[in-house]
Amino acid sequence: MKIYNTLSRMKEEFVPIEKGKVKIYACGPTVYNYIHIGNARPLCVCDVLRRYLGYIGYDVLYVQNFTDIDDKIIKKAKEEKTDYLAVSEKYINEYYKDSKGLNIKNATIHPRATENIDEIIHMIQALEEKAYAYKGENGDVYFRTEKFKNYGKLSKQPLDALEAGARIEVEEIKENPMDFVLWKAAKEGEPYWASPWGNGRPGWHIECSAMVRRYLGETIDIHYGGQDLIFPHHENEIAQSEALSGKTFANYWMHNGYINIDNKKMSKSLNNFFTVREVADIYGYEPIRLLMIASHYRNPINYSDEVMNQCVASLERLYSCRDNLEFALEHCSNDNGENNEELMNSFLKHKENFMDAMDDDLNTAAALASLFDLTKDINTAMANKKNKNLKLIRFARGIFDELCEILGLLYNRRDVTLDREVENLIKQREKARKEKNWALADQIRDELKSRNVILEDTKSGVKWSILK
Repeated sequence: MKIYNTLSRMKEEFVPIEKGKVKIYACGPTVYNYIHIGNARPLCVCDVLRRYLGYIGYDVLYVQNFTDIDDKIIKKAKEEKTDYLAVSEKYINEYYKDSKGLNIKNATIHPRATENIDEIIHMIQALEEKAYAYKGENGDVYFRTEKFKNYGKLSKQPLDALEAGARIEVEEIKENPMDFVLWKAAKEGEPYWASPWGNGRPGWHIECSAMVRRYLGETIDIHYGGQDLIFPHHENEIAQSEALSGKTFANYWMHNGYINIDNKKMSKSLNNFFTVREVADIYGYEPIRLLMIASHYRNPINYSDEVMNQCVASLERLYSCRDNLEFALEHCSNDNGENNEELMNSFLKHKENFMDAMDDDLNTAAALASLFDLTKDINTAMANKKNKNLKLIRFARGIFDELCEILGLLYNRRDVTLDREVENLIKQREKARKEKNWALADQIRDELKSRNVILEDTKSGVKWSILK
């Protein structure tokens, strides 16, 4: 498998630190609100990465954090007249609801910043001992960026070319404007923890380095996040981690592209800012997941009503294929027919193309194309009476399910049952058709359609599905 490494700006063959094992860290949300659709992309893509690595035989240790203490959380607590704990706990629970809706597997470990204060303090102390950290006049503790000679290696810019960006405060009390905070001195009314530098709380960047160090070690295989985190967050993680250990922090850095809304940058000021919950209320969660993996992860993607409707339609194609396979299995009793080697090889070729795409820097766009090619061939095969062979049907279903599971798709509608009244209506319609009472049959079909039950008459019998 090859991975595009942001650090080298090249595709590199993936070679894990320990054979058969992979250690992944992904930056999780700051829990002061519902996650937005921009948050959904790294969640979905990293979930597919984890699933695929597991599928090809790796034992994956996956850590995704929660930033549960932050200026935004404190501000939210003041607005809601509560404390930071209530805010963070509320939105961690809301995160799990959305992640479940998106079919995201829970990380192996979901650590919280506030659970790792001791580790953070010890790390800052060690940096201070090595002269990489200093206390400012305001009580904050900063990292000396000039002392770390490789600062800027991830964003590919020298120190003097970098500008202060997100979450970097330029203050006269710093030795250098690019120095970043490791420990924030407590202000009146803010939550705090005792430390050698006085009461305060951790800075944003140090928490991730401390959690990686505690749960995964000094060097990890893959660090994942959105493109917006390259600088300053990931640049600062590298600096403070490697300054302390003297070792490579992460061997592979993966970053996904931005999400635009109707071809414009998502922004609250433009009133085009959507949470996952808001979009799911309209389209459901699964179309959101499909959107997030429908393009190569490094490319930008565009969210619009038109695109979401296309995702809904694409999922219906996949569900229809699965329904066709299930129907064929239920109505086929031929277990002794000859295997269609040509068809089986065709199905296997689509799987091979799928795997090649995934091995090429997790190209989910090309992998999905192979899945839809497989879907087309399966539907064509199931429509041919000669292919009503249990061995062939099971073979096709096995491949189809494998590929959908890797992408985390088709996780709804697995246990759909009809209520007794609807079942009776279907039976009445079949009876009407046998008696050639077409008017009554059509009337019942329309009644069922009004209840979102769609019928399809086939040579093997009537098929039903629930319209979502």
